[in-house]
Amino acid sequence: MTDQAIDRVEVEKPAKAKGPLIYRQAILTRVTHWVWAIAMFFLLLSGLQIWNAHPALYVGAQSGFEFSNEILRIGAENTDAGPRGFTTVFGQKFDTSGVLGMSDLRGNPNFVGFPGWATIPSFRDLATGRVVHFFFAWILVGALAIWLISSLFNGHLWRDVILKPRDFRELPKDIWEHIRFRFHHRRTYSPLQKVAYFGVFFILFPLIILTGLSMSPTMNAGWPWLVEVFGGRQTARTIHFIVMLLLVLFFVVHIAMVVLAGPINELRSMITGYYRTSPGTEPDAPKQEKSK
Repeated sequence: MTDQAIDRVEVEKPAKAKGPLIYRQAILTRVTHWVWAIAMFFLLLSGLQIWNAHPALYVGAQSGFEFSNEILRIGAENTDAGPRGFTTVFGQKFDTSGVLGMSDLRGNPNFVGFPGWATIPSFRDLATGRVVHFFFAWILVGALAIWLISSLFNGHLWRDVILKPRDFRELPKDIWEHIRFRFHHRRTYSPLQKVAYFGVFFILFPLIILTGLSMSPTMNAGWPWLVEVFGGRQTARTIHFIVMLLLVLFFVVHIAMVVLAGPINELRSMITGYYRTSPGTEPDAPKQEKSK
């Protein structure tokens, strides 16, 4: 058997094409984005501190004593195996020891709804929790007002948030593209992004602000109709809690999408304003466009 010389030809892979670097996010859009992130962090943890004072949710104007209108309760109870934490949802009880109802605090059981690591402060202090919560609530409202006014003037609201007939037509395709992790970096937001941001800015944020105000005795005196709109103080509190969970879900999905779509590009967009688009998606060359 004779030896044969085998020529190996190395084929260089062509460099991946890059789209233009465009100016996508205005300064006030970026500033308010990070203000919201900080405010929501403190609102969540201080809100759980407040909720721990009475870890139960009801529907109606008041909590029931001679009647049952409870839909959720987190607590602890003594059992044959010792104290255990539990969570009851619509009458169904689940053992949640170690996380909800009873958690570990430096080797000692801590009987609270949410554990100390999830609250501000980490120990029971309702007064401080309320001060922190109300302070950052007004920070959130102020940032939302600034964003809304600036977005009206710079076109961000109409271009990237307001849903149009075309967005609804393209939504099924965009959902399928996201399911397959195929992300197209464009100047404007995709239909699925618009649905998410529209829901946050025009449904979830207004709901969590108005339900929060409806639980305030001062607002009840000035706007007694507000609590009635939500069907009573306890229903407003329940809606407030559910909206909080939806915002947490949005945050988790948002971070996941940032990581999957390219964290460097996404973070650059929210820090410097410049965003790298996909090749062929930007036929126009705006004044702010960079070649590299």
